[in-house]
Amino acid sequence: MASHRKPRQRPLSGGTIRKAATLALAGAATATAFEGSSQAEPRLTPDQVKERVDRLYEEAEAATEQYNGAKEKADRAERSLEELRDRTARTTDRLNTARNALGSLAASQYRSGALGPALQLVLSDDPQEYLDRAALLDRAGDRSAADLATVRSRLDEVGRLRAEAAGRLAELRERQAELARHKRTAEGKLEDARRLLNRLTAEERARYEAMDPDSGPATAPQGAPAAGNRTPSAARPAPPADGSRAARAVSFAYGAIGKPYVWGATGPGSFDCSGLAQAAWRSAGVSLPRTTYTQINAGRRIARSQLAPGDLVFFYSGITHVGLYVGNGQMIHAPRPGSTVRLAPVDSMPWAGAARPA
Repeated sequence: MASHRKPRQRPLSGGTIRKAATLALAGAATATAFEGSSQAEPRLTPDQVKERVDRLYEEAEAATEQYNGAKEKADRAERSLEELRDRTARTTDRLNTARNALGSLAASQYRSGALGPALQLVLSDDPQEYLDRAALLDRAGDRSAADLATVRSRLDEVGRLRAEAAGRLAELRERQAELARHKRTAEGKLEDARRLLNRLTAEERARYEAMDPDSGPATAPQGAPAAGNRTPSAARPAPPADGSRAARAVSFAYGAIGKPYVWGATGPGSFDCSGLAQAAWRSAGVSLPRTTYTQINAGRRIARSQLAPGDLVFFYSGITHVGLYVGNGQMIHAPRPGSTVRLAPVDSMPWAGAARPA
């Protein structure tokens, strides 16, 4: 009967348990890997990649223009804050001068035994006590009442300036936070576009670049057409030579051909689209605002049929891109990261409007 007994179960050792758990986890990981690969995004064609990358670049440019606008506001807030701090420092100096004069007068009156009640009040250890009780000045027949009123005025002004500076500092911090938020958005969109492009094979990348007139470098000497542009030579307009402000802006844009697109840049070595437009017209003595959506209102709005060299041409429903019209249906613009300033057809992007700077 002993031979028919059920074998006795041995308890599992710690090593056996760890081995079983490891095998179980490995099996789960393998199953997850297979499941993930079965649900992985299908490989995109160059056409699909271009469509997605174009959308990401458009969204990145919108974020870039919002960044430019926030930076302009942050710069203004910072300049205003510095001006307020300078004014506060100058007013404080004048306050201290007035206080020193009163101190000298008080010392003189004390030595002569003629310290008036108003001076006794202003020399209190607590300046706020003086302010709270300053109405007594009206009853102080002391000849220094006018000087004391000056001190009070300076104290009030310093307090007001300090409160205003605190408000400007809060505004600056808010603008800086907005700036960082738009920067993260733009950089995230650009990184997504880079990841998509990196998935292409060399052959697919070549096909993508052949489909995209804004990819790759475009270089040219000042005033000459860019070799990297795909615009036929006969269609490339020569810069106007009439000496007008528009002609000077166009000449500047021709000189920028081949310089890299860098988002947020306003020159002289690199540009984003609105930075190029601003720099070109600044060279002609005209000040433009920083962003596309403010530049379109900086001059006279014109119809597409009225375009002349130097006009600003805008694209996309959000007015997120701008170029400088140079004639014959062509513009010079800074397309997007990874590209350079170049000539391009005006009809290469969705039209939004045009403006002629004053």
